[in-house]
Amino acid sequence: MSIFTGSGVAIVTPFKEDKTVDFEVFEKLINFQIENGTDAIIVCGTTGEPSTLTEEERFEVIKFCVEKVAKRVPVIAGAGSNDTMHSVKICKKCEEIGVDGLLIVTPYYNKTTQKGIINHYKILAQSVSLPIILYNVPSRTGLNMLPKTVLELSKIDNIVGIKEASGNISQIVEIASICPKDFYIYSGNDNQILPILSIGGKGVISVMANIIPKDTHNIIDTFFNGDLEKSKDLQLSTVELNNALFCEVSPIPIKTALEIIGYGKAYFREPLIEMEQEDIIVLKNAMKNYGLI
Repeated sequence: MSIFTGSGVAIVTPFKEDKTVDFEVFEKLINFQIENGTDAIIVCGTTGEPSTLTEEERFEVIKFCVEKVAKRVPVIAGAGSNDTMHSVKICKKCEEIGVDGLLIVTPYYNKTTQKGIINHYKILAQSVSLPIILYNVPSRTGLNMLPKTVLELSKIDNIVGIKEASGNISQIVEIASICPKDFYIYSGNDNQILPILSIGGKGVISVMANIIPKDTHNIIDTFFNGDLEKSKDLQLSTVELNNALFCEVSPIPIKTALEIIGYGKAYFREPLIEMEQEDIIVLKNAMKNYGLI
């Protein structure tokens, strides 16, 4: 039930000045991604600001994405919540809409125990037939999913992989060493794509792919084609750009970068606000050095 190998973009949700969703720009972003080699589109992940979308808006955005992608690549919907039963509702609606898979973050704020994590995901997996990718991002959730927990969840048929954004390579190596070979590990950090590929990872769920989809895809493609030197060079070439894209809370910098290259103005829903001017200078310099502007 694996969903994709390669570069999955955690696509932004563009807004208009009145903070409604800008579907015209969204369609352009979807096509830009597919035309430049992106292997999957992750809609309403963290980068897509689902926490400030109403439930109706969230499903509208997911449905629009599914329709415009039109099976050209897999569409994976963010379906996580800190309320298990609410997440069940989201999962079922996403399955009804026709997504190809689900990305489900660990519970946040109220959090839970490792046993509670297992119970949470078991309930979600039983609620749908879709393949599920776990999402571990302790910096956002305050909760770290331990390797033994991942191993237990990997035994569930439709839990097929994990987006690992802990940044802890030792932890990711342990996950790779104890989980089945058909359990896919995706890098959740753009600066760790190649290291995770080297221990058996299958790709990335990426922020920087919003602006450099072809190069992000090629880091992975060249690796699997045996050109490790090219893959390494591509990974290292993104360091300055990646640092700039995370100099403020994501997705503030990536939406600003999309504005700079011509994909609409960067509007946010509070509490996110526009990027600081001094950080925009850093971002523009990094984009210029990379050859984007």
